Amino acid sequence: MKRFARQLAVPTALCLIMAGCAQVGPPKPPSLELPKPPTDLRASRKGNKVTLIWSEPTLTTDRLPVRYLGPTLVCRNLKTEITACGNPAAILPAPASVPAPRKKSSKQKAPPPIPQTYTDTLPSGWLQLDASVDVIFAVEVLNRNQRGAALSNLVRIPAILTLPPPNDLSAELSGDGVALTWTSDGEPPNTLASSSNKSNPQFRYRIYRREESSGKDAIAGEVPVGEAGPAHFTDAGFEWEKTFLYRIATVSVVNRPEGEVQIEGDDSSSVRVVAHDIFPPAVPTGLQAAYSGEGQKPFIDLIWAPVTTPDLAGYNVYRSEAVSKAMVKLNKDLIKSPSYRDIDIASGKTYTYSVSSVDVRGNESQKSDPTSEAAP
Repeated sequence: MKRFARQLAVPTALCLIMAGCAQVGPPKPPSLELPKPPTDLRASRKGNKVTLIWSEPTLTTDRLPVRYLGPTLVCRNLKTEITACGNPAAILPAPASVPAPRKKSSKQKAPPPIPQTYTDTLPSGWLQLDASVDVIFAVEVLNRNQRGAALSNLVRIPAILTLPPPNDLSAELSGDGVALTWTSDGEPPNTLASSSNKSNPQFRYRIYRREESSGKDAIAGEVPVGEAGPAHFTDAGFEWEKTFLYRIATVSVVNRPEGEVQIEGDDSSSVRVVAHDIFPPAVPTGLQAAYSGEGQKPFIDLIWAPVTTPDLAGYNVYRSEAVSKAMVKLNKDLIKSPSYRDIDIASGKTYTYSVSSVDVRGNESQKSDPTSEAAP
């Protein structure tokens, strides 16, 4: 009986093993290793150069880590939506290597995707005055077998014309600021049917000021391009005793349903300005003198119109006792307000006064027109 049970157990176990094997499904097909299309393509334009940035795929379409990447196609169309790359604008070589993905853990994050960059030059024939027209871009990342899954997201860049920068920018420093001058080529002739068309662009000159020591840029101002001929701009927003580089770029401004869009043209050559302040503030005006002495120690009060120079530090007061004598400064420290009381006077004399203004760097203006007052 035991022998019969053993004989029965063997085929039963074998049957169970075979039944277990039968539950395993057919083997999965090998991965095609198609890189997952980028979804973060973005673009910026300056002049006729468009810079594209996107993230290199790290996963395939079946969510496996990318082991090998092939070339990347840069696709572009004028006006027409892109559904297939067709004749690419550029074919970028495959990256040298694809970093192995890190193992996931609760304490270790996956590495960020590697950013990729390409700068495209727009064909000159594509640039136009109709601000409603776009150039459309996409990229397609292929595998090592030259196969891709799909295009990336599409990005649009206005095909609006940008004007060339001036080629004769010059700068002159004065007490009022940095005076920039150049020759404007003027706005291009409007080829649209109606000058009131909302798609018409506007053109501006944008003046940049860069601090040489820090490399920090600031927009000093903007002026319309206007008609052809001499153009100028005065920058009073800089800091004295620093060195600056000035340049100009044209800006094409278009109004669209989603808002205003600005496209910068190329930069002009830079001009260097050493902002060393050797310029005195304005000369005080309106100086008046008045004697007073009844029932008190005599004195002469002076008043004048305040100087509005932003870097004004104060005033000096000068006096002479006769027209032929030289002026002598009365104050030891700068006078902060536009008034002064002279108490060092004697009866029977006539005094002549003049005042000057001084800035924070010690530059002193010329003396004001004199005024005289007698002490009885």
